[in-house]
Amino acid sequence: MTISRRTLLAASAAAALSGIPSPASAASPVGDVVGKITVGYQGWFAAIGDGSPLNGWWHWSDNWGQPPSAGNNAIVSWPDMREYTSSYATAWPDLGDGRQARLFSQHDAQTIDTHFRWMQENGCDTAALQRFNPVGGEGPIRDAVTVKVRAAAEARGRKFYIMYDVTNWLNMQSEIKADWVNKMSAYTSSPAYARQNGKPVVCIWGFGFAEPSRPFAPAPCLEVVNWFKSRGCYVIGGVPTWWRSGINDSRPGFFDVYTAFDMISPWMVGRASNLGELDSYYNNVNLGDQAECDNRGIDYQPCVMPGDLSNHARFHGDFYWRHFYNMTRLGAQGIYISMFDEYNEGNQIAKTAENASQIPAGSNFVTLDEDGTACSSDYYLRITKDAGAMFKGAAPLTPVRPTLPMLGQPPDPPADLARNKPTQASTTNGGYPASNAVDGDQGSYWESANGSFPQWLQVDLGAAVSINRVVLKLPGHWGSRVQNIAVSAGTDGSAFTPIVGTTACTFNPEVTITFPPTAQRHVRLTITSNTGWPAGQISAFEVYRTP
Repeated sequence: MTISRRTLLAASAAAALSGIPSPASAASPVGDVVGKITVGYQGWFAAIGDGSPLNGWWHWSDNWGQPPSAGNNAIVSWPDMREYTSSYATAWPDLGDGRQARLFSQHDAQTIDTHFRWMQENGCDTAALQRFNPVGGEGPIRDAVTVKVRAAAEARGRKFYIMYDVTNWLNMQSEIKADWVNKMSAYTSSPAYARQNGKPVVCIWGFGFAEPSRPFAPAPCLEVVNWFKSRGCYVIGGVPTWWRSGINDSRPGFFDVYTAFDMISPWMVGRASNLGELDSYYNNVNLGDQAECDNRGIDYQPCVMPGDLSNHARFHGDFYWRHFYNMTRLGAQGIYISMFDEYNEGNQIAKTAENASQIPAGSNFVTLDEDGTACSSDYYLRITKDAGAMFKGAAPLTPVRPTLPMLGQPPDPPADLARNKPTQASTTNGGYPASNAVDGDQGSYWESANGSFPQWLQVDLGAAVSINRVVLKLPGHWGSRVQNIAVSAGTDGSAFTPIVGTTACTFNPEVTITFPPTAQRHVRLTITSNTGWPAGQISAFEVYRTP
């Protein structure tokens, strides 16, 4: 029986409801990018004294001729340096644990081999080596890094491909072709060079973006795409978020360029900073993107990101997991992780300083424990491994992150998801507002208007989360009473589906209501009677994630 892409997408949606493993759907057969986890690899860090053609602090500092310091800094996250055999002294103060503040160079083969070993250990199948304008002073070191990437990929059983970034590359149309013919195409002979549908993979990132650093018109861009395809390449487009509509970050008139690519990979960095925004993009952007690609026979490789650590957008791994979960239930053909080693923007998954002992003393680098949760330096690599298994159907599709922040630690204690979240109620009696039920104080309480039933109380968790129980409390000094309560929930705050029918709940002074796991955002209690007072009364409305 022939299996269509739409059949696979429907199967993925059904799996999302049932929780069973779901393989990624595919327009093209599984290859080195379809059905695989790809990481963006900058490969752009160097140091004075590393023997590189540049001989500068490439991307570590603003002034490459001077060592990085508090006044000469280009990064927002500090790497965990414990596994590098070669490193270079900076002008930063010593680390909090007394070690000298040193940084790595990707001109060193051991650095790149270490990174590819981490990829090997954590389910990263393919590395997209970023290649900015190679015509000029940075060209020789980029060439040298490419040689080392090939060697590491071959040694570690990983795949790699060239990902051109056309930012500020004004002579791109002619020079990108020359670079491919004269230099980069030679790498396709490597057994580690990525192939899809039997063709060598190449990506072009930046066509159609509205920024002045990418001022190209549609015609030359389309010509370049078709030129690579005529050379037998499978061509990926790193395109704007709003590529379908040609608004916001996209220039108008580029739709024919975007749909000429074999695979589309829209940019997402800087677009979302919390789980609710990720869900909004899933509903309002990603679903439409996938449908458009399905209709045109184009593979879809959405960008998945761990979150900007410097802006406290990681939520100790929940942001990253939610993004992976959303793109898996979508049925995307591949995943592009932005990025592996982007310490400049704080969205790296490579090993990162865990706490203040691993960063320069007195510096303001944000460490992985920034929200009070201790995380191992390899935490985001381990999430990648677990999420990749989910994406490939080797593990259940679940919105609940299974990866522990620290190896060997017990699972996170259950957290009340409703604490201090927005509430609403059918009515309120005087000074007993709905917010009292989620303030963490069992002595304060919500009370509805007296003498009228039914009454309801609801909480907005901020994003859809898999939940399986609520705990309800009254003040500890009150006498026992029975309230008849039903539980319902929804994702939009207006339509509610019953979860638990009306149940006689005896408060002495609390009651726990359990139910099968369900992914919901808004949870509502409907109270139809109270033996202790002629009103609905709740002092604690707690909601808990599915273990």
